[in-house]
Amino acid sequence: MTGVPSDFTPAESLRYARHLVLPEIGPAGQAKLKAARVLVVGAGGLGSPVSLYLAAAGVGTLGLVDFDDVDASNLQRQVLYGESDLGRPKLEAARERLRDLNPHIDLVLHHARLTSGNALDIIGGYDIVVDGTDNFPTRYLVNDACVLLGKRNVYGSILKFEGQVSVFGGGDDAPCYRCLFRQPPPPGLVPSCAEGGVLGVLPGIIGTLQALETIKLITGVGTTLIGRLLLFDGMALKFREMKLRRNPECPVCGDDPTVTGLIDYEEFCGLKAEAGVDGEATDEIGAGELKGRLDAGDPIELVDVREPFEWGMANLEEYGARLIPMNQIPDRLEELDPAREIVLICRSGSRSMQVTRYLRSRGYERARNLRGGVLAWGEEVDPSFPRY
Repeated sequence: MTGVPSDFTPAESLRYARHLVLPEIGPAGQAKLKAARVLVVGAGGLGSPVSLYLAAAGVGTLGLVDFDDVDASNLQRQVLYGESDLGRPKLEAARERLRDLNPHIDLVLHHARLTSGNALDIIGGYDIVVDGTDNFPTRYLVNDACVLLGKRNVYGSILKFEGQVSVFGGGDDAPCYRCLFRQPPPPGLVPSCAEGGVLGVLPGIIGTLQALETIKLITGVGTTLIGRLLLFDGMALKFREMKLRRNPECPVCGDDPTVTGLIDYEEFCGLKAEAGVDGEATDEIGAGELKGRLDAGDPIELVDVREPFEWGMANLEEYGARLIPMNQIPDRLEELDPAREIVLICRSGSRSMQVTRYLRSRGYERARNLRGGVLAWGEEVDPSFPRY
């Protein structure tokens, strides 16, 4: 085949033949892909299609950051994994699948949670970062690290039937994530995919668009989403677009930035528990401690603030829990005794923490949050407890 990069093997030339005959990609573009270093943060719903398509496209060095294991609830949308991977570390399973898909690329696995302590070191080794995360602290962390390091951040988010895609940071007067969302929403206001649900094919759509933007950034072809936010409505099958501009007053990428280093993003997003003088959280209780106190007969009122359909899947009714959905709490305060110790429960502890703080602000000083929610109950107390 003519026009093949000199450092490509015959097997690579055959593999990328459909790229090599594209005038917009060709040998030069494929060589850029092979030389590129891309980091995918999160190997879940978005990270699955992103990593599959970037590996197939021939991105030379593909890094993955994740610390989770494969769970049965992942398989509805995380197409990197199958039944045989249940219980395995995601990166271990991802390595086998991606090496089988393309043995000509280098895979770098970061078995860790991305934090303010390691983000600059990890991200610094790559050209482009693809954000496949599902929580606000990590999104702000990825954004700030990319701005500080001058890296492009290919952003995507999903919930229910809708998704968003854009390209942030990296200079050239490009806006960053904070230009669009200067402050995070109050904790629990925006549900996670686990709490609000997500149509299984949606991360495939959004993740594939992220992979497309990444390939365009590497090869220099087409018009990227820098300065634009693409909104997708799966129910109506419509795309909309919003123009974005860099905010000169942005605390990270503005003309006079006030954030010049990575911060505590859990605290920034309001997810840190209140602490007493001894440093222990005073508005939370662990699942194991709660179980012990319930077995001892302590007079604790359990209030589950999830939605009725969640309650129907798994609940602590046998321990006296009752359901008051989060949005009904303000109208049902008279049902709660301020003198009693009340433990609020949700799936993962986010919504119930918000309700805990709401109750405390209204005089319910003994209100506490079940740390980790019913997920923690299943992990720490009762392994047979249903997970969703």
